[in-house]
Order: sequence, then C-alpha cells, then structure tokens
Amino acid sequence: MSQNAIPQATSSLSVWLDYLSSIHHSSIDLGLDRVQVVAQRANLLKPAPTIITVAGTNGKGSTCAILEAILLAAGYSVGVYSSPHLICYNERVRINGKVLADEKHTCAFDFIEKQRGTTSLSFFEFGTLAALRLLQEEQVDVAILEVGLGGRLDATNVVEHDVSVITSLAIDHIDWLGNDLGQIGYEKAGIFRAGRPAICGEPHPPATVAAYADEIGAEFFQVGIQFDYQLAEDGWHWQHGAFDLRDLPKPQLPLPNAATALMALGCAGLDISDMDIVAGLASATLPGRMQQISQQPVIILDVAHNPHSAHYLASQMKQRFSDKKIHLVIGMLHDKDIQETITALSPAVDHWYPASLSGPRAAFASELNRYIPLPSQTYESPVQAFKTAMTRADENDVIIVAGSFYTVGEVLDFWNKRGV
Repeated sequence: MSQNAIPQATSSLSVWLDYLSSIHHSSIDLGLDRVQVVAQRANLLKPAPTIITVAGTNGKGSTCAILEAILLAAGYSVGVYSSPHLICYNERVRINGKVLADEKHTCAFDFIEKQRGTTSLSFFEFGTLAALRLLQEEQVDVAILEVGLGGRLDATNVVEHDVSVITSLAIDHIDWLGNDLGQIGYEKAGIFRAGRPAICGEPHPPATVAAYADEIGAEFFQVGIQFDYQLAEDGWHWQHGAFDLRDLPKPQLPLPNAATALMALGCAGLDISDMDIVAGLASATLPGRMQQISQQPVIILDVAHNPHSAHYLASQMKQRFSDKKIHLVIGMLHDKDIQETITALSPAVDHWYPASLSGPRAAFASELNRYIPLPSQTYESPVQAFKTAMTRADENDVIIVAGSFYTVGEVLDFWNKRGV
C-alpha cells in the first residue's frame, strides 16, 4: 500500500484491517525487537495495574474467560485481549465482558500507526499494541492477555505482567515452534518473570518449564504439586497448601482450566471472596468452546483443532452423548496435524461432513477425507456441510462443528443470521 493510502482514525475498521494485512512481509514474524520499540515509545509496557498473561497449547481462551468472570463477580474492571476471533475483529478486546465499537479500534490503530514511525509491524503485533492501548484507555483494574503463539517471542510478552500462566502443552504450530515438547515448553515458559508467580496447569510438563522458572527465580506453582483439584459427585474441590475450596460448581468450560485460573487469582494479590469464585465459575462461558446453540437436535460448536483438544472433545461426546448418533462437521487448516486430530475424534463420530476452508492456510475437504475412517461426501464450505448435517440428523441426534476457529466462526455467523 502506498504511503498516501494510510487510513485515518475516521476510516472504517475493514479499511484498517486491510491496511494492517498489507504493511509487513509476513502475517507471523516472531521476535520482540520491533514491537518492544513501539511499546516503549507509546508507554504501553504496563497498561493496567494488574496484568495476567496466559500461554498454552489449548485452554488459553477458557482460562481467560474464567479469570474474567470471577474478577467481574468481585467487582473489578476487567479487560481481556484474545485471538483469533470467531466472527468479527472486535471480539479480540473485551472490556467488562463487552466488545468495543469499531471507532475505538480505529482510533487505537491510528495511535499505533503514528507511534510506530518507520518500524514495521506484523498484523498480530499491530493488533496487540492497539489492544494494549485500548486496555490503557479504558483504565481497567486487571488486564488479561492471551498469548498468540509460543510465548517467549510473542508480541504480548513485551508487557510487564504480574502473573504468568501456562494452561497446557502439546505439539501444535509445528512450522513455528517445532515438534519437540521440551523446546515448546521452553518457549511457553518464556513469559515467566523473575520473582513473580508462574503457574503451570499442564500435569506432565517437560523439565524445561520448571528449569526455566528456577533459572530466572520465578515463583513456580505446578498442578499436582503446589495446587491440585478433584472432581466430586456434586461439584469439585481445589487445594493449595492449607487453602481448601470445597463443593465448587462445575464450570461449563474445562475443569483443568478452572483449577489453573484459581491458582492465578490466588497469586494476583486481589480481593476475591469464595462467593465471587462460585459466581464466576457458574457464569463463565466462551463462544466456540463446547457451546450449545440448539436442543433438538443438540448442536455444539467447539474449536478443537489439534490432537490434544480433539481427545478432550471426543471424551466429552462419549460422556454426554454415548446413546446418541454424532454428526461431525469438520474443517481444518493444513498446518495442523489433520491425521492425528481425526484419529482422536473417530471413536466418537458416526457421520462425517468434511468441509474445505478458504485462505492461504486452508485444508481442502479431500485432504481431511484421506484420514476419515469411511470416506465421506465432501463440502465446499463449513456452512454447506452444516446445512447437509441439519437435513440428515434427526431431533435426537447431535451435530458437532469443530476443527478450526474458521469452521466454527462461519457456522456461528450463519446460525446467528438465519431468518434475519
């Protein structure tokens, strides 16, 4: 884009997003040098009094949502930055549970554009800095930052955060992080800070995680050692030393993430009561995470997109719908482990609807079909596959939509707009 085509604060959000996509040589460019320069210049290194940063292979969004719900119940003003979005870009920043108007985002983009000077920023880096500006402008008490990719070199890691969280560790983003779990653990642990709490919710982390915490002098809390939890008949229990919470309500989001969130809050030095925890756990939800949008047939949207999250989704399907036929609409990105993800889902699925996605990272339905136990009809889009599943499933069946944020986002958008 030529220099004279730089958008203004009054330009539309879509014009800004097109511009952000065009100004850097690649959409992902790991490294902190460039983003650090702009963050310092713009005074964005500490955009809120308390900052919690959340990394991990899966469960980041759910953990952020649980933290947010409990903090809101406790009366704090809370900002969350997460990615990617499902339907619209505005979802990436929530202030007290609500998205912001386009104009807020375009003003933040304009601010970063003026601050960056000649420094080149990727789409994610630019968006992260704009989000930090929004969190600062909205004067939140607590900012919750979801790490985009890895940790050590992710744009969110320029921030001076107070509590670091790793939710889970598995092989994913092989092109960027490699397929060595020790190296992945090291990259995620790169968000830890000396003398600050570092929480690990992965039950069996590689040695590199605790080693890095020890090396820099972070205060390390490992699930199963410094804190733990148990499922009970009517709820669940959580313990940390002499601190014991009994009969907590089961959240709608995965329990391991709730347990990790409680440890993070316990370390944050904030005023949170047992009643706030109960209220937050009961209310926490997140679009695209075991999200039920219909009763007959049951329709569930879940962004499971790698083997780790697919195993969890399959276990949930078996647990909740063992007596029902499962129809699975699936679309994936080609840089994911398609074969192992489909293998993990296979025991729980009766009927498959493989769909092609669009965009440079998209996998075609034919690619998915190679690994489906019984090759199925293929579909040009998730919505086309979903419409077919709707006609073939009876009211006692279950339709699951999974495989990617893009897959779930397209179907959720279609569902929301039907009959409009």
